[in-house]
Amino acid sequence: MLTVLVPAHKGGHVHGSDAQPQIIEMLDSLAAQTVVPDRIVVLINNCTDDTPELAAAAGAEVLHVPPNPHKKAGALNWWLDENLAVLETTDQILVMDADTILEPEFVENARKRIDSGYHAVGGVFLGKEGGGFVGMLQRNEYARYARDIERRNGRSLVLTGTATVFTIRALRHVVAGRESGLIPNSAASGERAQVYDTKALTEDNELTFALLHLGYKIIAPVECGLTTEVMETWGDLAKQRERWKRGAIENNRHYGLTRYTLNYWRLQLWGQIGIFVTIAYLATLVWAVASLSITVFWVWILVTAVYAVERFVTVVGRRGLRQGLIGFLIVVEMPYDIFLQGVQLKAIAASALHTRASW
Repeated sequence: MLTVLVPAHKGGHVHGSDAQPQIIEMLDSLAAQTVVPDRIVVLINNCTDDTPELAAAAGAEVLHVPPNPHKKAGALNWWLDENLAVLETTDQILVMDADTILEPEFVENARKRIDSGYHAVGGVFLGKEGGGFVGMLQRNEYARYARDIERRNGRSLVLTGTATVFTIRALRHVVAGRESGLIPNSAASGERAQVYDTKALTEDNELTFALLHLGYKIIAPVECGLTTEVMETWGDLAKQRERWKRGAIENNRHYGLTRYTLNYWRLQLWGQIGIFVTIAYLATLVWAVASLSITVFWVWILVTAVYAVERFVTVVGRRGLRQGLIGFLIVVEMPYDIFLQGVQLKAIAASALHTRASW
């Protein structure tokens, strides 16, 4: 049996908009699956719009989560605490966001991977339309990420919170592993261990670590495609990415240096090197312009040309010729890359200084 869990904070009608509510788009994508889920549960979590009524009218089972300060992770833990023990070991749970639209064969392909020995199958996401210029840049970024996952045959660093299928066996083992000390348990003394770590800023990344350290095989095959919401303002994007970056840093610290986290530590170090290289590049460029001492080095012209081709090739397949040419120009997307590096630098500082984290 496959149960779908959808924590929903918002997803109903938006005032002043004629667009179809996100919760309906999500439920329609489930109804259109080549293998239809057995049960769909929408967890209403601190919701103030008409999401509950819309979900119920569409045939979903609607449950109202008690007052919950832990947001998505808290809502999921509430349901899992009550139901994990009574489900069959061979059952599966699809955890997905209310703004996600699955490709029609998502469930079918995910279950094939489960049958072949995987215990967690994540989706590969692209961005929805909207958000103007910043939305376009995110869609290009997601297209490059999807291409990268495809080239690595589904070897993903993180099981996405937008949509991932888990086996009940694996989730039970996570709880048991936290209780026994095999994996970190942030629950207070006397509190029961839970599937999701409510103290983690990025609970999906933390759960990925937990599954890997317990020896489970995970994958994000490109045939499990979906689209998800993009941030529509620079401010919202900064909040989202700071949470992602800081959460990843703190999950690394929480688990320490192990055979499973080694690559994550390497990527963190590489990202920090990239930040300082960018700072050095911009400082050198500003100095050269200010001092009227610009010199052309052909080797760097060649490097720039190779980079431009890479930006074209990595986006044109999924986003088309126009977006490929935008990538080729470099200067259009460069401010976005610098912006994200700035957010990452802020996340590093916030984590080092242990400032209060929230989202």
